[in-house]
Amino acid sequence: MEASFHVETASSMGTGMLSAIFKSYDVRGIYPDQLNDDLAYKIGRCFIPLLKAKHVAVGRDMRESGEHLFEAFARGASEAGGNVLDVGRVSTDALYFAVGKYELDGGVMITASHNPANYNGMKFTRSQAQAISLDTGLAQIRDQIASGSLPPPAASARGQITQRNILDEFAAHCLSFIEPKKIKPFKIAIDAGNGMAGETVPHVFKHLPCEVVPLYFELNGSFPNHPASPIEPENMVDLQAAVRKHHCDLGAAFDGDADRMFIVDEKGDLIDGSTVTALVALNTLKRHPGSKILYNLICSRSVPELIKANGGIPIRSQVGHSLIKQTMREQDVVFGGEHSGHFYFRDNWYADSGMIALMQCLELFSEANKAVSEFITPIDTRFRSGEINREVKAVQGKMREIEEFYKGAKVDHLDGVTISYADWWLNVRPSNTEPLLRLNVEGDTRELMEKHRDEALELIRS
Repeated sequence: MEASFHVETASSMGTGMLSAIFKSYDVRGIYPDQLNDDLAYKIGRCFIPLLKAKHVAVGRDMRESGEHLFEAFARGASEAGGNVLDVGRVSTDALYFAVGKYELDGGVMITASHNPANYNGMKFTRSQAQAISLDTGLAQIRDQIASGSLPPPAASARGQITQRNILDEFAAHCLSFIEPKKIKPFKIAIDAGNGMAGETVPHVFKHLPCEVVPLYFELNGSFPNHPASPIEPENMVDLQAAVRKHHCDLGAAFDGDADRMFIVDEKGDLIDGSTVTALVALNTLKRHPGSKILYNLICSRSVPELIKANGGIPIRSQVGHSLIKQTMREQDVVFGGEHSGHFYFRDNWYADSGMIALMQCLELFSEANKAVSEFITPIDTRFRSGEINREVKAVQGKMREIEEFYKGAKVDHLDGVTISYADWWLNVRPSNTEPLLRLNVEGDTRELMEKHRDEALELIRS
């Protein structure tokens, strides 16, 4: 289906303009000004020969532009000889499931995740849900489109487009990570943020004895209630209020494409991604004693401490899903977690799934027979600033300045600069896409965290 509006065609944009939307791990931009149907068609034409693919899955989230982008991409992919399995409106982790479960050659999820309503985008995988990044294929697609030299149409017959509803099979897959009979009849508030969790949660929870208090389950890509980005505390306020009002045992929130998940306890207090990483690690080690558990370097020091205390082997990693998935594959890591609410599972083709992480937490809380806050208290013992972004003109120079200021510290450069002392640490790392520094600080006391947070922010401002 061709767009009816007048936009700059992809072939006239050039590498520079395309670079604005071809990000490190996906394609993302304003629709239709940056990402439009013409570009989606061309991406489809390039994607199939890049993978030498015969069969790919394509899903989309609830954004209205998703239907247009799907039709354009599918047309391009089928002209290139690829058979497209249309899995409809699904979460990103359900798309990963389809690629892995049906042994397809790759997949594309049409989503802009937590971005505002006027955005859309695409996430790409090879077989076995292996993420495709700028370094592993996206740059090649970008450059082919910019040059105007698309691969020729398939010499053989054009591919077929078929449909399949995968959500019940996806739900069964998520439930296979736990013993559903162990789950207690929790009362749980779930905020879907008008995103794809509104579609996936009912398919999973119909098999559990829990009572769900639903918030914003209606699919609506204009996000009329709040942005579907639960990492920002202001977007968790409604969930916190619902947990308190309805006397729930806990609450959970998903982002727009429902691959990330955040939790609040029975008091409505926020539980950050570090602590959820620790919880899922604990549950994983019960099933896989002595296994390797990955955490990114922004996670609390409490995470590797808990992994070691429970017989696991902690693996420290850079931030970013492509790097994490690669490390997990190379080292046979059973589970990996990030502070940002991404949780990765070996038995999920090393892909991330907020739903599987939630299932693991419910199983752990069921076995603990304690209130969520009581269970978490001995695990979450430190104080974190959360991620603070500041615009900086000379990013590398500012990082060197911060490193020089803390001369007596233990320093490493795994991802940006990490400054470590016995009772506190900080990390500054550059954004991949903007002139920003991202600051995270953790202290054994709130006073230590706040002191060094403010100190680092002053250095960044100076």
